[in-house]
Order: sequence, then structure tokens, then C-alpha cells
Amino acid sequence: MPTYEYQAVEPSAGCEKCREGFDIVQSIHDPKLTVCPECGAPIHRVICAPAIGRSQSGLDDRAKSAGFTKLKRISKGEYEKVY
Repeated sequence: MPTYEYQAVEPSAGCEKCREGFDIVQSIHDPKLTVCPECGAPIHRVICAPAIGRSQSGLDDRAKSAGFTKLKRISKGEYEKVY
């Protein structure tokens, strides 16, 4: 399920949670939140870039242990085997 970020409509209104902004996991079919779940202040969904797996933390090790091969591009059409 996707994670959505919400923030207070008026930064001076609302609790600390909605002034700072908060993330919530919702189904794509769930309606947008319009009020803060803690204080009831009006909020809106903030458009932000999705986090889609550019992290290399542990990914290379897991791929190597699963038997995958990693190739590094040397030049156009040429690759060398890293592991």
C-alpha cells in the first residue's frame, strides 16, 4: 500500500504533528484525509517524490547471495562482471 504525506493547510493552525507533516499508509482506494486525526485541523495531501529502491544498502549482498550477477558498464555496449 502506498504511503501518503499530509500537512496542515495553515501552518500556524493545528497540532505539532500536522504542522510538521506526517506520513500515513493508505489504500489507493481510501478517500483523502481532510482533517488531522489528532486535532481536527484542516490538512491536505502533499505531492512528493516516491521512494523506489535506489538504495544500495544490502541490495548487492542479497543479490550476490541469491546467485545473481552484477555487471558494470565500461562503455557503450561493453560490460564487465563485478561478481
